[in-house]
Amino acid sequence: MFKEIKNDLPASIVVFFVALPLCLGIALASGAPLFSGIIAGIIGGVIVGFASDSSLGVSGPAAGLAVIVLSATTSLGSWEVFLLAVVLAGVIQLVMGFVKAGFIAYFFPSSVIKGMLTGIGLLIILKQIPHALGYDNDTEGDDLFLQLNGENTFSSIVNAYDVFSMGAVLIAVISIMMLILWDVFLIKKHKIFQLIQGPIVVVVFGIMMNIVYQQGWLSLTAEQVVNLPVPENLNGFFNQFIIPDFSAITNIEVWKIAVIMAIVASLETLLCVEATDKLDPDKRITSTDRELKAQGLGNIISGLIGGLPITQVIVRSSANIAFGGKTKLSAILHGLFLLLSVISIANILNLIPLASLASILIIVGYKLAKPALFKQMYLLGWEQFVPFIATIIGILLTDLLVGISIGMAFGIFYTLRHSYNNSHYLKNIMTVEEGHEVHHLVLAEEVSFFNKASILKTLNDIPRHSRVIIDCSNSKSIAHDVLEIIDNYESNAKTKDIIVEKIHFNDSKYLYNLNLGKK
Repeated sequence: MFKEIKNDLPASIVVFFVALPLCLGIALASGAPLFSGIIAGIIGGVIVGFASDSSLGVSGPAAGLAVIVLSATTSLGSWEVFLLAVVLAGVIQLVMGFVKAGFIAYFFPSSVIKGMLTGIGLLIILKQIPHALGYDNDTEGDDLFLQLNGENTFSSIVNAYDVFSMGAVLIAVISIMMLILWDVFLIKKHKIFQLIQGPIVVVVFGIMMNIVYQQGWLSLTAEQVVNLPVPENLNGFFNQFIIPDFSAITNIEVWKIAVIMAIVASLETLLCVEATDKLDPDKRITSTDRELKAQGLGNIISGLIGGLPITQVIVRSSANIAFGGKTKLSAILHGLFLLLSVISIANILNLIPLASLASILIIVGYKLAKPALFKQMYLLGWEQFVPFIATIIGILLTDLLVGISIGMAFGIFYTLRHSYNNSHYLKNIMTVEEGHEVHHLVLAEEVSFFNKASILKTLNDIPRHSRVIIDCSNSKSIAHDVLEIIDNYESNAKTKDIIVEKIHFNDSKYLYNLNLGKK
Protein backbone atom coordinates (compact mmCIF):
# COMPACT_ATOMS: atom_id res chain seq x y z
CA MET A 1 0.00 0.00 0.00
CA PHE A 2 2.92 2.35 0.72
CA LYS A 3 4.83 1.79 -2.53
CA GLU A 4 3.41 5.00 -4.07
CA ILE A 5 3.54 7.12 -0.91
CA LYS A 6 5.72 9.75 -2.60
CA ASN A 7 2.73 10.46 -4.87
CA ASP A 8 -0.10 9.62 -2.48
CA LEU A 9 1.08 11.76 0.45
CA PRO A 10 1.14 15.14 -1.35
CA ALA A 11 -2.10 14.27 -3.20
CA SER A 12 -3.79 13.37 0.10
CA ILE A 13 -2.84 16.76 1.57
CA VAL A 14 -4.40 18.52 -1.43
CA VAL A 15 -7.56 16.39 -1.14
CA PHE A 16 -7.67 17.18 2.59
CA PHE A 17 -7.60 20.94 1.92
CA VAL A 18 -10.30 20.54 -0.75
CA ALA A 19 -12.46 18.25 1.39
CA LEU A 20 -12.33 20.33 4.59
CA PRO A 21 -14.51 23.28 3.44
CA LEU A 22 -16.73 20.95 1.38
CA CYS A 23 -17.50 18.83 4.46
CA LEU A 24 -18.40 21.95 6.44
CA GLY A 25 -20.34 23.55 3.59
CA ILE A 26 -22.43 20.46 2.87
CA ALA A 27 -23.23 20.09 6.59
CA LEU A 28 -24.34 23.73 6.66
CA ALA A 29 -26.44 23.30 3.51
CA SER A 30 -28.00 20.17 5.02
CA GLY A 31 -29.06 21.98 8.19
CA ALA A 32 -26.91 19.53 10.15
CA PRO A 33 -24.29 20.08 12.88
CA LEU A 34 -21.04 21.23 11.22
CA PHE A 35 -19.10 18.42 12.86
CA SER A 36 -21.33 15.83 11.14
CA GLY A 37 -19.72 16.78 7.83
CA ILE A 38 -16.24 16.23 9.26
CA ILE A 39 -17.29 12.83 10.65
CA ALA A 40 -18.55 11.81 7.21
CA GLY A 41 -15.29 12.99 5.64
CA ILE A 42 -13.21 10.99 8.12
CA ILE A 43 -15.29 7.82 7.68
CA GLY A 44 -15.38 8.27 3.90
CA GLY A 45 -11.60 8.52 3.83
CA VAL A 46 -10.50 5.91 6.38
CA ILE A 47 -13.26 3.27 6.54
CA VAL A 48 -14.54 3.41 2.96
CA GLY A 49 -10.96 3.90 1.73
CA PHE A 50 -9.88 0.61 3.32
CA ALA A 51 -13.01 -1.32 2.28
CA SER A 52 -13.28 0.01 -1.28
CA ASP A 53 -11.76 -1.51 -4.40
CA SER A 54 -11.33 1.94 -5.96
CA SER A 55 -7.70 3.07 -6.20
CA LEU A 56 -8.45 6.75 -6.73
CA GLY A 57 -12.02 7.38 -5.58
CA VAL A 58 -12.52 9.55 -2.50
CA SER A 59 -15.71 9.37 -0.43
CA GLY A 60 -17.37 11.82 1.92
CA PRO A 61 -20.56 13.87 2.36
CA ALA A 62 -22.20 14.68 -0.97
CA ALA A 63 -23.95 17.87 -2.04
CA GLY A 64 -26.51 15.80 -3.94
CA LEU A 65 -27.93 14.53 -0.64
CA ALA A 66 -28.07 17.94 1.09
CA VAL A 67 -31.68 18.67 0.14
CA ILE A 68 -32.77 15.16 1.18
CA VAL A 69 -31.01 15.55 4.53
CA LEU A 70 -32.53 18.99 5.14
CA SER A 71 -36.11 17.89 4.40
CA ALA A 72 -35.70 14.51 6.15
CA THR A 73 -34.41 16.09 9.37
CA THR A 74 -37.43 18.40 9.38
CA SER A 75 -39.96 15.64 8.69
CA LEU A 76 -38.46 13.22 11.22
CA GLY A 77 -38.29 15.84 13.94
CA SER A 78 -34.80 15.22 15.29
CA TRP A 79 -31.22 14.70 14.17
CA GLU A 80 -30.94 11.47 16.18
CA VAL A 81 -33.87 9.88 14.32
CA PHE A 82 -32.36 10.94 11.00
CA LEU A 83 -29.07 9.24 11.96
CA LEU A 84 -31.02 5.99 12.27
CA ALA A 85 -32.16 6.46 8.66
CA VAL A 86 -28.50 6.85 7.64
CA VAL A 87 -27.62 3.56 9.36
CA LEU A 88 -30.52 1.77 7.64
CA ALA A 89 -29.52 3.27 4.28
CA GLY A 90 -26.07 1.76 4.81
CA VAL A 91 -27.60 -1.64 5.55
CA ILE A 92 -29.63 -1.43 2.32
CA GLN A 93 -26.46 -0.57 0.37
CA LEU A 94 -24.68 -3.55 1.91
CA VAL A 95 -27.52 -5.81 0.74
CA MET A 96 -27.35 -4.23 -2.74
CA GLY A 97 -23.65 -5.04 -2.87
CA PHE A 98 -24.19 -8.66 -1.86
CA VAL A 99 -26.97 -9.16 -4.45
CA LYS A 100 -24.59 -7.68 -7.07
CA ALA A 101 -26.63 -4.59 -7.95
CA GLY A 102 -23.46 -2.77 -9.03
CA PHE A 103 -24.03 -3.83 -12.65
CA ILE A 104 -26.31 -0.76 -12.94
CA ALA A 105 -23.16 1.35 -13.43
CA TYR A 106 -22.51 -0.24 -16.82
CA PHE A 107 -25.78 1.03 -18.27
CA PHE A 108 -24.50 4.62 -18.43
CA PRO A 109 -23.07 5.49 -21.88
CA SER A 110 -19.55 6.85 -22.18
CA SER A 111 -20.86 10.10 -23.70
CA VAL A 112 -23.00 10.73 -20.60
CA ILE A 113 -20.15 9.96 -18.19
CA LYS A 114 -17.83 12.31 -20.09
CA GLY A 115 -20.60 14.92 -20.09
CA MET A 116 -20.95 14.45 -16.35
CA LEU A 117 -17.23 15.04 -15.79
CA THR A 118 -17.18 18.10 -18.04
CA GLY A 119 -20.38 19.47 -16.54
CA ILE A 120 -19.03 19.09 -13.03
CA GLY A 121 -15.79 20.76 -14.12
CA LEU A 122 -17.67 23.76 -15.45
CA LEU A 123 -19.93 23.77 -12.38
CA ILE A 124 -16.89 23.80 -10.07
CA ILE A 125 -15.48 26.82 -11.91
CA LEU A 126 -18.79 28.72 -11.88
CA LYS A 127 -19.45 27.93 -8.21
CA GLN A 128 -15.94 28.94 -7.13
CA ILE A 129 -15.80 32.29 -8.96
CA PRO A 130 -17.87 34.05 -6.22
CA HIS A 131 -15.60 32.57 -3.51
CA ALA A 132 -12.54 33.74 -5.46
CA LEU A 133 -14.05 37.24 -5.50
CA GLY A 134 -14.82 37.17 -1.79
CA TYR A 135 -18.60 36.74 -2.15
CA ASP A 136 -19.27 33.78 0.14
CA ASN A 137 -23.04 33.85 0.56
CA ASP A 138 -23.42 30.35 -0.91
CA THR A 139 -22.06 27.42 1.09
CA GLU A 140 -19.11 25.43 -0.20
CA GLY A 141 -20.25 22.21 -1.85
CA ASP A 142 -23.64 23.46 -3.06
CA ASP A 143 -23.99 22.09 -6.60
CA LEU A 144 -27.62 23.09 -7.24
CA PHE A 145 -28.46 25.66 -9.92
CA LEU A 146 -31.13 27.18 -7.67
CA GLN A 147 -29.07 27.85 -4.56
CA LEU A 148 -30.25 27.51 -1.00
CA ASN A 149 -29.69 31.25 -0.45
CA GLY A 150 -32.29 32.16 -3.11
CA GLU A 151 -29.82 32.97 -5.88
CA ASN A 152 -28.69 30.80 -8.78
CA THR A 153 -25.28 29.88 -10.17
CA PHE A 154 -25.14 32.82 -12.60
CA SER A 155 -26.77 35.51 -10.44
CA SER A 156 -24.29 34.68 -7.70
CA ILE A 157 -21.41 35.49 -10.08
CA VAL A 158 -23.04 38.75 -11.17
CA ASN A 159 -23.62 39.82 -7.57
CA ALA A 160 -20.05 38.87 -6.67
CA TYR A 161 -18.70 41.51 -9.05
CA ASP A 162 -20.76 44.17 -7.26
CA VAL A 163 -19.44 43.40 -3.77
CA PHE A 164 -16.09 41.73 -4.37
CA SER A 165 -13.31 41.84 -1.76
CA MET A 166 -9.95 43.11 -3.04
CA GLY A 167 -8.13 41.00 -0.43
CA ALA A 168 -9.80 37.78 -1.62
CA VAL A 169 -9.28 38.68 -5.30
CA LEU A 170 -5.54 39.24 -4.80
CA ILE A 171 -5.19 35.89 -3.02
CA ALA A 172 -7.17 34.06 -5.73
CA VAL A 173 -5.38 35.65 -8.70
CA ILE A 174 -1.88 35.12 -7.29
CA SER A 175 -2.81 31.55 -6.24
CA ILE A 176 -4.07 30.64 -9.72
CA MET A 177 -0.89 32.08 -11.27
CA MET A 178 1.20 30.04 -8.82
CA LEU A 179 -0.71 26.84 -9.65
CA ILE A 180 -0.30 27.37 -13.40
CA LEU A 181 3.41 28.15 -12.96
CA TRP A 182 3.80 25.02 -10.82
CA ASP A 183 1.92 22.77 -13.24
CA VAL A 184 3.41 24.05 -16.51
CA PHE A 185 7.01 24.86 -15.56
CA LEU A 186 8.26 24.08 -12.06
CA ILE A 187 7.05 20.48 -11.80
CA LYS A 188 9.21 19.63 -14.83
CA LYS A 189 12.31 21.34 -13.41
CA HIS A 190 12.97 19.41 -10.22
CA LYS A 191 11.56 16.48 -8.24
CA ILE A 192 11.04 18.70 -5.18
CA PHE A 193 8.19 20.43 -7.01
CA GLN A 194 6.54 17.03 -7.61
CA LEU A 195 6.76 16.17 -3.92
CA ILE A 196 5.52 19.55 -2.66
CA GLN A 197 2.34 20.12 -4.66
CA GLY A 198 1.32 23.63 -5.75
CA PRO A 199 -1.95 23.60 -3.75
CA ILE A 200 -0.04 23.06 -0.51
CA VAL A 201 2.06 26.16 -1.22
CA VAL A 202 -1.09 28.08 -2.18
CA VAL A 203 -2.77 27.24 1.15
CA VAL A 204 0.32 28.32 3.14
CA PHE A 205 0.49 31.52 1.05
CA GLY A 206 -3.21 32.17 1.75
CA ILE A 207 -2.74 31.77 5.51
CA MET A 208 0.23 34.17 5.47
CA MET A 209 -1.72 36.74 3.44
CA ASN A 210 -4.68 36.45 5.80
CA ILE A 211 -2.41 37.16 8.80
CA VAL A 212 -0.91 40.17 7.01
CA TYR A 213 -4.38 41.43 6.01
CA GLN A 214 -5.68 41.36 9.59
CA GLN A 215 -3.98 44.68 10.32
CA GLY A 216 -5.30 46.60 7.28
CA TRP A 217 -8.17 47.43 4.92
CA LEU A 218 -7.77 44.17 2.97
CA SER A 219 -8.76 42.06 5.99
CA LEU A 220 -11.06 39.06 5.35
CA THR A 221 -14.37 38.54 7.12
CA ALA A 222 -15.37 35.40 9.05
CA GLU A 223 -17.41 34.25 6.02
CA GLN A 224 -14.33 34.38 3.77
CA VAL A 225 -12.26 31.82 5.69
CA VAL A 226 -12.64 28.20 6.77
CA ASN A 227 -14.89 27.85 9.83
CA LEU A 228 -14.02 24.58 11.53
CA PRO A 229 -15.60 23.88 14.96
CA VAL A 230 -12.95 24.27 17.70
CA PRO A 231 -13.52 22.09 20.78
CA GLU A 232 -12.34 23.58 24.08
CA ASN A 233 -10.84 20.28 25.24
CA LEU A 234 -10.79 16.56 24.47
CA ASN A 235 -14.07 16.05 26.29
CA GLY A 236 -15.65 18.76 24.15
CA PHE A 237 -14.37 16.98 21.06
CA PHE A 238 -15.99 13.65 22.00
CA ASN A 239 -19.25 15.38 22.95
CA GLN A 240 -19.69 16.28 19.28
CA PHE A 241 -20.39 12.62 18.44
CA ILE A 242 -24.10 11.72 18.54
CA ILE A 243 -25.74 8.26 18.48
CA PRO A 244 -28.99 7.43 16.62
CA ASP A 245 -32.39 7.11 18.27
CA PHE A 246 -33.06 3.38 17.79
CA SER A 247 -36.50 3.68 19.38
CA ALA A 248 -37.72 5.03 15.99
CA ILE A 249 -36.91 1.76 14.20
CA THR A 250 -40.64 1.06 13.68
CA ASN A 251 -41.29 4.48 12.15
CA ILE A 252 -42.24 3.85 8.49
CA GLU A 253 -41.06 7.37 7.56
CA VAL A 254 -37.54 6.48 8.71
CA TRP A 255 -37.52 3.47 6.38
CA LYS A 256 -38.83 5.51 3.44
CA ILE A 257 -36.07 8.08 3.85
CA ALA A 258 -33.50 5.30 4.28
CA VAL A 259 -34.55 3.71 0.97
CA ILE A 260 -34.45 7.07 -0.85
CA MET A 261 -30.99 7.87 0.55
CA ALA A 262 -29.68 4.40 -0.30
CA ILE A 263 -30.86 4.68 -3.91
CA VAL A 264 -29.61 8.24 -4.47
CA ALA A 265 -26.29 7.63 -2.69
CA SER A 266 -25.73 4.41 -4.64
CA LEU A 267 -26.47 6.05 -7.98
CA GLU A 268 -24.11 8.96 -7.24
CA THR A 269 -21.44 6.50 -6.13
CA LEU A 270 -21.76 4.27 -9.19
CA LEU A 271 -21.65 7.29 -11.51
CA CYS A 272 -18.56 8.56 -9.73
CA VAL A 273 -16.91 5.13 -9.92
CA GLU A 274 -17.42 5.05 -13.70
CA ALA A 275 -16.15 8.62 -14.05
CA THR A 276 -13.11 8.05 -11.81
CA ASP A 277 -12.14 4.91 -13.71
CA LYS A 278 -12.23 6.92 -16.93
CA LEU A 279 -9.92 9.55 -15.40
CA ASP A 280 -7.51 6.94 -14.03
CA PRO A 281 -4.27 7.12 -16.07
CA ASP A 282 -3.76 3.37 -15.46
CA LYS A 283 -7.36 2.55 -16.52
CA ARG A 284 -8.03 0.26 -13.55
CA ILE A 285 -11.54 -1.14 -13.20
CA THR A 286 -13.30 -0.82 -9.85
CA SER A 287 -15.61 -3.58 -8.58
CA THR A 288 -18.96 -1.80 -8.33
CA ASP A 289 -20.45 -4.48 -6.06
CA ARG A 290 -17.59 -4.11 -3.59
CA GLU A 291 -17.95 -0.34 -3.77
CA LEU A 292 -21.61 -0.60 -2.74
CA LYS A 293 -20.58 -2.78 0.21
CA ALA A 294 -17.87 -0.26 1.19
CA GLN A 295 -20.31 2.65 0.97
CA GLY A 296 -22.87 0.70 3.01
CA LEU A 297 -20.31 0.01 5.72
CA GLY A 298 -19.29 3.68 5.70
CA ASN A 299 -22.86 4.90 6.06
CA ILE A 300 -23.59 2.48 8.90
CA ILE A 301 -20.58 3.73 10.89
CA SER A 302 -21.15 7.38 9.97
CA GLY A 303 -24.78 7.18 11.10
CA LEU A 304 -23.81 5.41 14.34
CA ILE A 305 -21.52 8.25 15.46
CA GLY A 306 -23.41 11.31 14.15
CA GLY A 307 -22.17 11.78 10.59
CA LEU A 308 -23.83 12.75 7.33
CA PRO A 309 -24.56 10.13 4.64
CA ILE A 310 -21.60 9.28 2.40
CA THR A 311 -21.04 8.71 -1.31
CA GLN A 312 -18.00 8.59 -3.53
CA VAL A 313 -17.53 12.21 -4.67
CA ILE A 314 -16.17 13.30 -8.04
CA VAL A 315 -14.77 16.68 -6.90
CA ARG A 316 -12.46 15.06 -4.33
CA SER A 317 -11.71 12.09 -6.59
CA SER A 318 -10.75 14.30 -9.53
CA ALA A 319 -8.59 16.48 -7.27
CA ASN A 320 -6.86 13.31 -6.09
CA ILE A 321 -6.14 12.28 -9.69
CA ALA A 322 -5.21 15.78 -10.86
CA PHE A 323 -2.55 16.16 -8.17
CA GLY A 324 -0.87 12.78 -8.52
CA GLY A 325 -2.71 10.22 -6.36
CA LYS A 326 -1.86 6.62 -7.30
CA THR A 327 -3.49 4.29 -4.77
CA LYS A 328 -6.22 4.19 -2.11
CA LEU A 329 -3.63 5.29 0.46
CA SER A 330 -4.27 8.87 -0.63
CA ALA A 331 -7.97 8.68 0.31
CA ILE A 332 -7.17 6.99 3.63
CA LEU A 333 -4.54 9.59 4.56
CA HIS A 334 -6.89 12.48 3.74
CA GLY A 335 -9.39 11.00 6.23
CA LEU A 336 -6.70 10.70 8.89
CA PHE A 337 -5.66 14.32 8.27
CA LEU A 338 -9.26 15.42 8.79
CA LEU A 339 -9.32 13.56 12.11
CA LEU A 340 -5.99 14.96 13.31
CA SER A 341 -6.83 18.48 12.20
CA VAL A 342 -10.05 18.79 14.21
CA ILE A 343 -8.23 17.48 17.29
CA SER A 344 -5.06 19.55 17.09
CA ILE A 345 -4.86 22.40 14.55
CA ALA A 346 -8.42 23.67 14.05
CA ASN A 347 -7.36 27.24 14.92
CA ILE A 348 -4.67 27.24 12.21
CA LEU A 349 -7.01 25.76 9.59
CA ASN A 350 -9.51 28.51 10.33
CA LEU A 351 -7.00 30.97 8.88
CA ILE A 352 -7.28 29.43 5.38
CA PRO A 353 -9.06 31.86 2.98
CA LEU A 354 -11.81 30.31 0.88
CA ALA A 355 -10.30 32.24 -2.05
CA SER A 356 -7.18 30.02 -1.80
CA LEU A 357 -9.31 26.86 -1.95
CA ALA A 358 -11.37 28.37 -4.78
CA SER A 359 -8.22 28.78 -6.88
CA ILE A 360 -7.34 25.10 -6.38
CA LEU A 361 -10.85 23.97 -7.34
CA ILE A 362 -10.91 26.23 -10.41
CA ILE A 363 -7.78 24.47 -11.70
CA VAL A 364 -9.40 21.08 -10.95
CA GLY A 365 -12.52 22.22 -12.84
CA TYR A 366 -10.46 23.28 -15.85
CA LYS A 367 -8.72 19.90 -15.98
CA LEU A 368 -12.13 18.21 -16.07
CA ALA A 369 -13.55 20.52 -18.76
CA LYS A 370 -10.70 21.14 -21.18
CA PRO A 371 -11.85 22.73 -24.48
CA ALA A 372 -10.16 19.93 -26.48
CA LEU A 373 -12.71 17.45 -25.12
CA PHE A 374 -15.58 19.35 -26.78
CA LYS A 375 -13.84 19.07 -30.16
CA GLN A 376 -13.09 15.39 -29.58
CA MET A 377 -16.73 14.58 -28.76
CA TYR A 378 -17.98 16.62 -31.73
CA LEU A 379 -15.77 14.67 -34.12
CA LEU A 380 -17.30 11.41 -32.85
CA GLY A 381 -20.67 12.41 -34.34
CA TRP A 382 -24.09 13.50 -33.10
CA GLU A 383 -24.84 10.21 -31.32
CA GLN A 384 -21.97 10.98 -28.93
CA PHE A 385 -21.99 14.78 -28.97
CA VAL A 386 -25.68 15.46 -28.27
CA PRO A 387 -25.94 13.32 -25.06
CA PHE A 388 -22.58 14.81 -23.99
CA ILE A 389 -23.80 18.41 -24.38
CA ALA A 390 -27.26 17.63 -22.98
CA THR A 391 -25.68 16.18 -19.82
CA ILE A 392 -23.49 19.27 -19.36
CA ILE A 393 -26.40 21.70 -19.78
CA GLY A 394 -28.61 19.59 -17.51
CA ILE A 395 -26.02 19.54 -14.72
CA LEU A 396 -25.39 23.29 -14.99
CA LEU A 397 -29.08 24.21 -14.96
CA THR A 398 -30.42 21.63 -12.48
CA ASP A 399 -28.31 19.19 -10.47
CA LEU A 400 -26.15 16.11 -10.98
CA LEU A 401 -28.81 13.38 -11.10
CA VAL A 402 -31.28 15.39 -13.21
CA GLY A 403 -28.46 16.31 -15.60
CA ILE A 404 -27.46 12.66 -15.93
CA SER A 405 -31.11 11.72 -16.55
CA ILE A 406 -31.37 14.29 -19.35
CA GLY A 407 -28.19 12.96 -20.95
CA MET A 408 -29.48 9.39 -20.62
CA ALA A 409 -32.75 10.36 -22.32
CA PHE A 410 -30.84 11.62 -25.36
CA GLY A 411 -28.58 8.54 -25.26
CA ILE A 412 -31.61 6.23 -25.26
CA PHE A 413 -33.16 8.21 -28.11
CA TYR A 414 -30.10 7.68 -30.30
CA THR A 415 -29.94 4.01 -29.31
CA LEU A 416 -33.56 3.49 -30.35
CA ARG A 417 -32.96 5.47 -33.53
CA HIS A 418 -29.96 3.31 -34.33
CA SER A 419 -31.98 0.17 -33.60
CA TYR A 420 -34.83 1.48 -35.79
CA ASN A 421 -32.48 2.01 -38.72
CA ASN A 422 -30.54 -1.23 -38.40
CA SER A 423 -33.13 -3.91 -37.78
CA HIS A 424 -33.02 -5.19 -41.36
CA TYR A 425 -31.88 -4.49 -44.90
CA LEU A 426 -33.22 -5.14 -48.38
CA LYS A 427 -31.16 -6.99 -50.97
CA ASN A 428 -31.20 -5.76 -54.58
CA ILE A 429 -34.53 -6.09 -56.40
CA MET A 430 -34.69 -8.47 -59.38
CA THR A 431 -37.47 -9.50 -61.75
CA VAL A 432 -38.59 -13.13 -62.12
CA GLU A 433 -40.16 -14.70 -65.18
CA GLU A 434 -43.70 -14.03 -64.07
CA GLY A 435 -42.90 -10.32 -63.82
CA HIS A 436 -43.04 -10.17 -60.03
CA GLU A 437 -40.47 -7.99 -58.29
CA VAL A 438 -38.57 -9.91 -55.62
CA HIS A 439 -37.90 -8.08 -52.36
CA HIS A 440 -35.41 -9.92 -50.14
CA LEU A 441 -35.77 -8.68 -46.55
CA VAL A 442 -32.94 -9.83 -44.28
CA LEU A 443 -33.53 -9.39 -40.54
CA ALA A 444 -30.73 -8.44 -38.14
CA GLU A 445 -29.17 -10.72 -35.52
CA GLU A 446 -31.18 -9.17 -32.68
CA VAL A 447 -34.66 -7.85 -33.51
CA SER A 448 -36.54 -6.24 -30.61
CA PHE A 449 -39.98 -4.68 -30.32
CA PHE A 450 -38.26 -1.30 -30.91
CA ASN A 451 -37.83 -2.45 -34.53
CA LYS A 452 -41.54 -2.98 -35.08
CA ALA A 453 -42.15 0.38 -36.74
CA SER A 454 -39.28 0.23 -39.24
CA ILE A 455 -40.04 -3.37 -40.32
CA LEU A 456 -43.75 -2.64 -40.67
CA LYS A 457 -43.00 0.46 -42.77
CA THR A 458 -40.70 -1.54 -45.07
CA LEU A 459 -43.31 -4.26 -45.57
CA ASN A 460 -46.11 -1.76 -46.20
CA ASP A 461 -44.00 0.03 -48.83
CA ILE A 462 -43.61 -3.13 -50.93
CA PRO A 463 -45.74 -2.69 -54.08
CA ARG A 464 -48.56 -4.97 -55.19
CA HIS A 465 -47.87 -8.05 -57.30
CA SER A 466 -44.52 -8.67 -55.64
CA ARG A 467 -42.74 -11.59 -54.08
CA VAL A 468 -41.30 -11.03 -50.59
CA ILE A 469 -38.59 -13.17 -49.03
CA ILE A 470 -38.34 -12.68 -45.26
CA ASP A 471 -34.94 -14.09 -44.33
CA CYS A 472 -34.31 -14.93 -40.65
CA SER A 473 -31.11 -16.91 -41.28
CA ASN A 474 -28.89 -14.46 -39.41
CA SER A 475 -31.28 -13.86 -36.54
CA LYS A 476 -30.66 -15.21 -33.06
CA SER A 477 -33.56 -13.47 -31.36
CA ILE A 478 -36.76 -11.98 -32.74
CA ALA A 479 -39.32 -10.31 -30.48
CA HIS A 480 -42.84 -11.70 -30.34
CA ASP A 481 -44.24 -8.35 -31.57
CA VAL A 482 -42.17 -8.58 -34.77
CA LEU A 483 -43.09 -12.23 -35.40
CA GLU A 484 -46.73 -11.27 -35.01
CA ILE A 485 -46.37 -8.43 -37.53
CA ILE A 486 -44.81 -10.79 -40.07
CA ASP A 487 -47.57 -13.39 -39.55
CA ASN A 488 -50.28 -10.74 -39.94
CA TYR A 489 -48.58 -9.36 -43.04
CA GLU A 490 -48.52 -12.82 -44.62
CA SER A 491 -52.24 -13.25 -43.94
CA ASN A 492 -53.10 -9.90 -45.57
CA ALA A 493 -50.58 -10.14 -48.41
CA LYS A 494 -53.01 -12.11 -50.57
CA THR A 495 -55.27 -9.05 -50.88
CA LYS A 496 -52.36 -7.27 -52.68
CA ASP A 497 -51.33 -10.29 -54.72
CA ILE A 498 -48.08 -10.49 -52.77
CA ILE A 499 -46.35 -13.83 -52.34
CA VAL A 500 -44.57 -14.25 -49.01
CA GLU A 501 -41.73 -16.69 -48.53
CA LYS A 502 -40.10 -17.12 -45.11
CA ILE A 503 -36.64 -18.55 -44.51
CA HIS A 504 -35.95 -20.08 -41.06
CA PHE A 505 -38.93 -18.18 -39.71
CA ASN A 506 -40.32 -21.22 -37.87
CA ASP A 507 -36.99 -22.18 -36.34
CA SER A 508 -37.40 -23.52 -32.79
CA LYS A 509 -35.25 -20.70 -31.39
CA TYR A 510 -38.15 -18.26 -31.84
CA LEU A 511 -40.84 -18.44 -29.20
CA TYR A 512 -43.95 -17.19 -30.99
CA ASN A 513 -46.63 -17.53 -28.37
CA LEU A 514 -45.65 -18.25 -24.79
CA ASN A 515 -49.19 -18.82 -23.56
CA LEU A 516 -50.21 -21.27 -26.29
CA GLY A 517 -46.81 -22.92 -26.56
CA LYS A 518 -46.89 -22.37 -30.34
CA LYS A 519 -43.60 -21.98 -32.21
